Formats: sequence, structure tokens, C-alpha cells
Amino acid sequence: MNNDICQQIENSAHYRELVEKRQRFAFILSIIMLIIYVGFILLIAFAPGWLGTPLHAGTSVTRGIPIGIGVIIISFLLTGVYVWRANGEFDRLNKAVLREVKAS
Repeated sequence: MNNDICQQIENSAHYRELVEKRQRFAFILSIIMLIIYVGFILLIAFAPGWLGTPLHAGTSVTRGIPIGIGVIIISFLLTGVYVWRANGEFDRLNKAVLREVKAS
């Protein structure tokens, strides 16, 4: 019986759409985060003097601090974007798959 249910799910058009959209979206967000993170690491490696320059005279806050905080904030924002889409579109597709399997 479980094999039959699994086969019905795998044959579902909604399931294939869900998997395709979720994988594509996760890949795009991963690439964005990878580019940002690698860019930050490359700045650390090749422009430490620029990153170590104070934001303005008389302060110990350097350019690297807000950029590093920005990398962290962007990762939280991208996670939020994924959760927002997962709770919307991906959940609707998941429910459609369940309805389709229960109906048959």
C-alpha cells in the first residue's frame, strides 16, 4: 500500500511542479549567498587595508564591520524569503498533492 501511495505522489503533476520550483528557488538563493560570502572573503584576502579603513576620522569602526554585519543580515533576509515562499506557494502545492492522492 505504501508503495502505491508513493507511486501516486511521484506521478502527480503538482508534486513534480513542487519539486522543480523548490529546487530552483533554493539553488538561486544558495548562489546569491555564495556570491556574497565569497565576495566578502575575497575582500578580506585581497583588500584588508581597505576593509580596515575607519568609516570616518576619530572612530574605530572600520568598513569591514558594517559589511560583515550586512552579510549576516542578508543571510537572515534570504532565509525569511525562503520561509515566506515555502509557507505560501510551496504549501499550496503540497496540499494539492495531498488532495490529489486522497481523491484517488
